[in-house]
Amino acid sequence: MGRRRVVVKGVAGAVAALLLTAGCGSPSDGDGGPTATPTASRATTSPPPATSPPRAPVRVAGTLTEDLRSPWGLAELPGGDLLVSSRDERTVTRVSARDGRKTPLGEVPGVVPGGEGGLMGLAVRDGWVYAYVTSASDNRIVRMRYGGGAGDRLGAPQPVLTGIPKGFVHDGGRIAFGPDGMLYAGTGETGETGLAQDKGSLGGKILRMTPEGRPAPGNPFPGSVVYSYGHRNVQGLAWDADGRLWAAEFGQNTWDELNLIRPGRNYGWPEAEGRAGRSGFTDPVAQWPTSEASPSGIAYARGAIWMAGLRGERLWRVPLSGAERSGEPQAFLSGEYGRLRTVLATGDGSRLWLVTSETDTRGTPGPGDDRILRLEVG
Repeated sequence: MGRRRVVVKGVAGAVAALLLTAGCGSPSDGDGGPTATPTASRATTSPPPATSPPRAPVRVAGTLTEDLRSPWGLAELPGGDLLVSSRDERTVTRVSARDGRKTPLGEVPGVVPGGEGGLMGLAVRDGWVYAYVTSASDNRIVRMRYGGGAGDRLGAPQPVLTGIPKGFVHDGGRIAFGPDGMLYAGTGETGETGLAQDKGSLGGKILRMTPEGRPAPGNPFPGSVVYSYGHRNVQGLAWDADGRLWAAEFGQNTWDELNLIRPGRNYGWPEAEGRAGRSGFTDPVAQWPTSEASPSGIAYARGAIWMAGLRGERLWRVPLSGAERSGEPQAFLSGEYGRLRTVLATGDGSRLWLVTSETDTRGTPGPGDDRILRLEVG
């Protein structure tokens, strides 16, 4: 494919080789490029004082683990270890955050992979592992007991929410618990565009529910788990420091979107793609050509949304000021690791875990793919 691939062998090597600066993208990506330094006058008798380059917003500090197959969902356990799902192999693996050691937790029964469906998003709460899965008849959310020990296995899946439309494409799949304790899910319209505007369908929506799968108190449509609608395919969910919900979704041919989600709002699909400025539709806060993004997971850290790009093969940083964008998006890791699927912030936001997606049948995997990268945020 002609792209440069960097395989990080260790922390020291990665720090030396992959220190990223804000000027790594093109000016149109909001990086501005290098700033020219005025030429000193010949009358100057001493050189200007040396200055240090600005601190990089993000840098790759190492590879936590590698040789994953079709990784999709990522969730943090109490204590910091990670759970990662394999979309196509239907398995969940525990990964030590200290040394990257992998411990298989077993295959999730009832998952039927196909196209963009399979074992997708993961979330952890109160001794349960929640998973967004494709079954023989639908997409659904299930939960499994997990004791949290290194030798523990997942319990049998119990349905939480069923009846989410399934398709060969546009299956959504991201789930996450919000600061309100409710479970949120991003779904797709499965290629049937009319589902996105149908408030009676669970397709093309962001859903909000109790941990048991009931409509959450305060939802905009009484008796419904639907929280927002008019979405094409939502695969990124994250909350900022003030509890605002952000979501990334795939466009069709023109614009991918980062949206600030408000309850009951209509985000336009299929009538609008990207900023439309039309009454009744909510425009995105940021948009990208599909060749530069095709976004999946997002995370919030250090005042910005970080967005993983699949087709775009880069990590986007979108700086925020409250509910607004405070600057132009910046691109990092462009083409360095191929397709990027999931990004997760931990602790105080000083670290991101980034999951590649070269073995999902649409990439060009190389040695070590797929991997979880450890990123440090400045």
